[in-house]
Amino acid sequence: MKEKILVSACLLGENCNYRGDSNYDEAVISYLKDKDIVAVCPEVLGGLSTPRAPSERIGNKIINNLGEDVTKEFYAGANAVIKIVKEQNIKKAILKDCSPSCGLDEIYDGTFQHKVIRGDGILVEMLKNIGVEVINCKKITN
Repeated sequence: MKEKILVSACLLGENCNYRGDSNYDEAVISYLKDKDIVAVCPEVLGGLSTPRAPSERIGNKIINNLGEDVTKEFYAGANAVIKIVKEQNIKKAILKDCSPSCGLDEIYDGTFQHKVIRGDGILVEMLKNIGVEVINCKKITN
């Protein structure tokens, strides 16, 4: 049985990031060639549009660059992903770096100046809490 891995859909070429395009990553695609992939975009699952205003995490809140609080949508999307993970017994995830949902160990600081601070995205926190191994896509690319 192939290993089942949760993957940020944008890394696979799906045009779901905030700009309306993807973060296609050839190294991630190559790594996943013999794996069973479950692609997700927590922001889209939470009801946000593509494209959308960029958002960053400030404490437990997610605010977009228009000053709107989109925390509810980010949590809704993360909860939808957790449901998928539990239903499919997924134990590993490869997620997009610095994202307020998917960032592992580093996220943008909330100033919209591309400054990175230590911290995890909302989805990553939830995945860690249920014992899922989370891998930053940069670890595969580098």
